[in-house]
Amino acid sequence: MAKTITKNSSRRNVRIGSRKNTRRIPKGVIHVQASFNNTIVTVTDVRGRVISWSSAGTCGFKGTRRGTPFAAQTAAGTAIRAVVDQGMQRAEVMIKGPGLGRDAALRAIRRSGILLSFVRDVTPMPHNGCRPPKKRRV
Repeated sequence: MAKTITKNSSRRNVRIGSRKNTRRIPKGVIHVQASFNNTIVTVTDVRGRVISWSSAGTCGFKGTRRGTPFAAQTAAGTAIRAVVDQGMQRAEVMIKGPGLGRDAALRAIRRSGILLSFVRDVTPMPHNGCRPPKKRRV
């Protein structure tokens, strides 16, 4: 007969409360990247650590519908709902890209009740950088 061995460990099988909900973030930065195919909304704290994010693809939109303004509005609402529960009241908005979801995402952010300190367009603009590909011959 085998003896049962008892374990004397200090670790208990008690679930500790989620750290994500206990953090209080009063101010943050909302990054909106709007391409022609998708819109990605990322909410960070002022140091740049990601708190919440969402995109049109994760909200259930597929194919060409991901680039629509409604998909961007849904993605922004989903990302912001999580941080409003954590106590965010003020935010800065950085918008990047040429997509259709730019204005719709900003409208959804304004409706969420977060006070916006400023809205900045951070789309990268080339100063005549890379050489274009050679002319296509058919």
